[in-house]
Parts: sequence; C-alpha cells; structure tokens
Amino acid sequence: MRSEPAPAVSVIIPAYGVTPYIAEALDSVFAQTYNDFELIVVNDGCPDTAALEVVLRPYLDRIVYVKKENGGVSSARNAGIRVAQAPLIALLDGDDAWTPDYLAVQTDFLREHPQTDIVYSNGVVFGDTPLAGRLAMDFSPSHGEVNFESLVSCRCSVMTAVLARKAAILAVGGFDESLRRAEDFDLWMRAAHAGIKISYHERVIFRHRKRNSGLSADAAAMREGALAAFEKLSRTLSLSAAEKSALAKAQRVFRTEVIYYRMMDALHAHDASAALSELRQLLRARWTLKFALLGIGLRCAPQLTLRIADRRARA
Repeated sequence: MRSEPAPAVSVIIPAYGVTPYIAEALDSVFAQTYNDFELIVVNDGCPDTAALEVVLRPYLDRIVYVKKENGGVSSARNAGIRVAQAPLIALLDGDDAWTPDYLAVQTDFLREHPQTDIVYSNGVVFGDTPLAGRLAMDFSPSHGEVNFESLVSCRCSVMTAVLARKAAILAVGGFDESLRRAEDFDLWMRAAHAGIKISYHERVIFRHRKRNSGLSADAAAMREGALAAFEKLSRTLSLSAAEKSALAKAQRVFRTEVIYYRMMDALHAHDASAALSELRQLLRARWTLKFALLGIGLRCAPQLTLRIADRRARA
C-alpha cells in the first residue's frame, strides 16, 4: 500500500538507444523548480541494458524503473502510463532535456486553462548538428487552433515534450503499439478527433537533441510512418467530409515527400541510378523546373550533378 500521497505529475522516459544521453535527461528532471513528480524510466528491451543500468545506478532510489521486452516506443510509453500514479503525464525522450522551469510552466498552463487536456511548447535544438541553437517551432510551427484538420495538414505540429491529463490519453486508448514511427502523431490526431483539447504556447522550455541515429533522423521513414497512421485513421475513424478531404490531401503530400527524401538519400549515397529512378516518380507527382533540370543532369552528367548536390547539401 502506498504510504505517501500520489504525485501531481508522472514523468515517463522510454530507454532504448539513449544510454549515452539519458543522464542529461534525468538531471534535467531532478533540476526542476516544480518537484511534485515521480520519474518512471522504461527499459524497452535495451540491447545495452548492462551499460544503461550502470548509468541509472545513482538514480535508482529516486526513479521507478520498469524493464520489459522490446516493443517500441509506444509500448514503452504505455507501460509507463500503466504504472503512473499521477493524474498528469509528462513525456520526455531519453535524449532530450528540460529547462528547470518546464514542469512549473506546463502545470501552470493546465491549471489556468482547465479546458485544455494536452499542452506543448517551444524548444531549442541541440547536439552535433548545424541546426543547434535553432527553435523547434522554426521547423514545426503551429498556427491557429489545434484540431484534426490542422494536425493532418501540419498547420499545427505537437512537439515531443508534452504534458497531458492521463485520463485524456486513456480515453483514446493510449499509444498504438503497432506503430513504430509517428506513434505520437497518431495519438494527437485521434485525441483531437475525439474532441480532446490540445493547446500550445511558445515559451522555450525544452531542449531537443538532433542525432543521426535517432528515430526521427530518417525523413522518408518518418513520413512512411505517418502514412501508415493516416491509412489506419481513414479506416477506423468516422470522418466528416472536411476531415476526409484534409486527410486525402495530406496523404498525397506525404507520398510525394517520401519519394523526394528517397531521392535525396540516393544523391547523398552517390547512387545516380537510384536517384534518377526516384526523380522520375517525383516528376510524375510534382513537376517543377528544378526537378526537371536535376533529371537532365543525372542523365547527362551524373558525377558532376552528384558533386553539386553534395556541395549544396553541406552548405
């Protein structure tokens, strides 16, 4: 039987492939000015569990540590939610970090906006990337009300660091464990469609690490994950005519972007033949003079075109 009152917030950190970074995430949580929380770390079948547990050892008396077989980030987050004692859930990736006022700002927002169930904010990019120092909302801005249509069209983009009412997450069934990518995108769309209120503000209160090995590093695969979520939503939700139209348009855009990023991957790999094959598909989907000229270059002077593409990618 629990002898202490339940905390106000349960912080959930999935751990898989984040061993070199997770101490920074944990330290950022324990540095919070708001301290009515429990911290749950979910080891999602991490292949370097021994190394992870060496890092976690100094924190074990201050965290709830859950070990499970690998099931993906959705499974890890759901496992954390199942053991969470608090009515509020704070999601933090194991390679990201919060500023010391993160929980204070987010809990204040939900208290001042009782109709809001999920709130996200702005953050700053860090890590070994030329984008370090840029704001997350520079790349994924939000404009206007968050609803199903604004989410599928990407007019609003929910950040990875959110504070949510646990009841709202449970009301839509939690994270879909069949999705290995875009699982959070899927959850926010289902929540918005169910009438759950999602809000945002632009305070910069978290730090988002960009790294080549992260799940979000493969732009084509991320969009393929979103397309899988779109297809599922089109089958499982009762959509209005406007929502169906917005979803169909988003599917066309994301399919085109998958081809584009596959082409860019081929260019970066110096595979002119594969790049030209993807480019032909791209031109059928979206003809532009720039793409047409790239096609001519790949056919007539592939090596020169690849060198030019390389220089522009590094600029």
